[in-house]
Amino acid sequence: MTQISAIATPSVAKPSFIALLIAVSAVSPLGINMYLPSMPGMARAFGVDFTTIQLTLSLYLAAMALGQLIIGPISDRFGRRPVLLIGLTVFIIGSLICFLAQNVGLLIFGRVVQAMGGCAGITLSRAIVRDLYGRNQVASMIGYVTMGMAVAPMVAPTIGGLLDTFYGWRASFAFLIAFGGLALLFAAWQLPETNHNRGSGGAGRELLYSYFILFRSRLFWGYTLAASFISAVFFAFLAGAPFVMIELMGRSAAEYGFYFALVPSGYILGNFASGRFAARVGPNRMILAGTFMALASVAAMAVIFAVGFMHPAALFGPMFFIGLGNGLVLPSGIAGAVSVKPDVAGAAAGLSGSLQIGFGALVAPLIGATLSTTIWPLIAIMTACSLLAIASFGLVAGQHRPEAGN
Repeated sequence: MTQISAIATPSVAKPSFIALLIAVSAVSPLGINMYLPSMPGMARAFGVDFTTIQLTLSLYLAAMALGQLIIGPISDRFGRRPVLLIGLTVFIIGSLICFLAQNVGLLIFGRVVQAMGGCAGITLSRAIVRDLYGRNQVASMIGYVTMGMAVAPMVAPTIGGLLDTFYGWRASFAFLIAFGGLALLFAAWQLPETNHNRGSGGAGRELLYSYFILFRSRLFWGYTLAASFISAVFFAFLAGAPFVMIELMGRSAAEYGFYFALVPSGYILGNFASGRFAARVGPNRMILAGTFMALASVAAMAVIFAVGFMHPAALFGPMFFIGLGNGLVLPSGIAGAVSVKPDVAGAAAGLSGSLQIGFGALVAPLIGATLSTTIWPLIAIMTACSLLAIASFGLVAGQHRPEAGN
């Protein structure tokens, strides 16, 4: 098994280990994005309305939020490796349930199982990075990992749209079964145990106390809420864009997948910038730049639609820059949250990740309930989330000046 000393410093990080973190982190984003082009068709296949099929997304996000609260502290107690392997196995089981589902109730159940397992990859990759790297390097390393991970949501809707066109919606879940299986084998082969303090927080009382410490931290809340609200802008788009594109604009599922590639392209660029500059510029400046970029991009989207330009480019063009803003904010926000109390990095990663996904679970059904004949409910919710991200950052900026390296 790979020794920790071989990967403990950024200068000697093995490409295979970085690839592993990217692969396990990509499992859950694939689960979110792969089937999105199929949602309107799935609603017709099961004979339900779009609001009902939206539950497969919103409950997936809610299950991710709950799962991270459990997985983070458990990994502090038992180690990152066994918890990750179990999580990936659960993801495969959930994907199989979805593949075999004959009614929407069973499909929703499978999505919940999928999410509970898949969230292990995102949560534990962050905790593993915090185990191995110092505070100043965490944002950069998370930026590089998420830059690679962002390829998954970039290609997933395109693949999902093509699979849906030629083989039907179930083909997307067959793909997820295969990808989850490969990620599980890769992790079982390559992943060492990085948490050398496991067992020290074993008592349930100590785990609750760890959460209590995090809840009292103004810095934790500032970083976490800024990341959560900026993520909510993206999740609002995920929930509403298929309806706008396919139902309001009359475009195909494959066309949606083609245009969607713009969004993670921006996210990749933002994460690349985080990897290169976060340690030098400072995470606070990265967060500030990203939140204002997201707000300006939503405003641009509103102006374009207000003048009557009803075209996919009006929807996805601004989303490129919103993705870029997410790439600037999330690595630094996550790094700040997990560095508040490094000895419970798993709990911090779980709680911050839970809130980040939980906000998405809240906005997704709101989008589904308000979208009908116009795009303006989607734009209004995205604007509100952008403003709240900027306001939340005030909790950090009011306590620390945004100096490089802080």
